[in-house]
Amino acid sequence: MEKWNQSSSDFILLGLFPQNQTGLLLLLLIICIFSVALLGNSTMIHLIRVDPRLHTPMYFLLSQLSLMDLMDVSATVPKMAFNFLSGQKSITLLGCAVQSFFFMTMAGSEGLLLASMAYDRFVAICHPLHYPIRMSKMMCLKMIIGSWTLGSITSLAHTVYAFHIPYCHSRSINHFFCDVPAMLPLACMDTWVYEYMVFVSTILFLPLPFLGITASYGRVFFAVFRMRSKEGKKKAFTTCSTHLTVVTFYYVPFAYTYLRPRSLRTPTEDKILAVFYTILTPMLNPIIYSLRNNEVLGAMTRVFGTFSFTKT
Repeated sequence: MEKWNQSSSDFILLGLFPQNQTGLLLLLLIICIFSVALLGNSTMIHLIRVDPRLHTPMYFLLSQLSLMDLMDVSATVPKMAFNFLSGQKSITLLGCAVQSFFFMTMAGSEGLLLASMAYDRFVAICHPLHYPIRMSKMMCLKMIIGSWTLGSITSLAHTVYAFHIPYCHSRSINHFFCDVPAMLPLACMDTWVYEYMVFVSTILFLPLPFLGITASYGRVFFAVFRMRSKEGKKKAFTTCSTHLTVVTFYYVPFAYTYLRPRSLRTPTEDKILAVFYTILTPMLNPIIYSLRNNEVLGAMTRVFGTFSFTKT
């Protein structure tokens, strides 16, 4: 068995859907969601880049969130669709490592970025006079670089360790992408130390930032209720509720998946939950931010309205 492991480096991704007509219909639905996610996040990045009115720290952070969602969904769905349509479920060791690295990088970086966005709203509403200082361009840049750096370093460490584990059981991963927890049961060594490190990393990138977000919005909502202006209350509540919706869609399924003991996890449940934070959330984020944000809707009218006019 070990000799086979050394001579074969490919993994098998069992996928998300069965190879039948129902599976094909569900895959087409996923491809539609993937297309909406690509279009929505690309549009959001373009709007923030070209519209001067969106050149603020909040939208600069939002553009990075869209970029992370774009890379996240692109790391998983194309390979899943290719494997289903071609009937070839294999993925090379290098391909699996690259996919795992990008997924974990985006997961960790996005968790930290959402906390940075909560801090931005906290300062804007609770300390508006200090906002230009606390959320300067340099501070915003530090938040973004810090999120990307911590996410990528942690992901690299996990990827290097996970792909040096000897795999001497079946190489069939019961998932639709190379998710490290789904690979650990295939190892022929005790992985409890690594599983503990995954748990610690999850705590650092999910519950701790979530607690920070909760504390920030506790202060924000208290400040909003004390506002005298109804228009100010409405605008602040809309902005904050939009961000909280995104946070909920992202953190809850992620934390539920990675903080449970292995004995309480099932491959089917893990795959369903993974659909939320790898496919649905990247699609919903730009929709939520655009439909509930008058500034973004106004930017869409200015940018694409002008484009249509110049074409005619």
